[in-house]
Amino acid sequence: MSKEKNPRRVAENEAMAKLRMLRTSPQKLNLVAGLIRGKKVEKALADLTFSKKRISDDVRKCLQSAIANAENNHNLDVDELVVAEAYVGKNMVMKRGRPRARGRFGRIVKPFSELTIKVRQVEEQA
Repeated sequence: MSKEKNPRRVAENEAMAKLRMLRTSPQKLNLVAGLIRGKKVEKALADLTFSKKRISDDVRKCLQSAIANAENNHNLDVDELVVAEAYVGKNMVMKRGRPRARGRFGRIVKPFSELTIKVRQVEEQA
């Protein structure tokens, strides 16, 4: 008497990886996610490796995780993978402060974000 297997959240030719609690604003993370949308995974990894953005290293790790999920869990061919979706969401915000002039309080917000990457196997046309 075991529980039923959970249904897949993505299609049969897709795999997904999610990265939470990234210490950057969603706006900055979305700029890096936009670099890889729709590209083949080899090109996307090369772009992220040589990007000057600080968060691009974490995005590259998430993409590598999605590729590993596709290969090991879903038996997809790595050479035919394309970044189908890369989207960003908000997470928690740490509120900090700093004393300002005349007894006021300067509010400092430190946002966190989360990233979801889906890779899809696309057969090349002859």
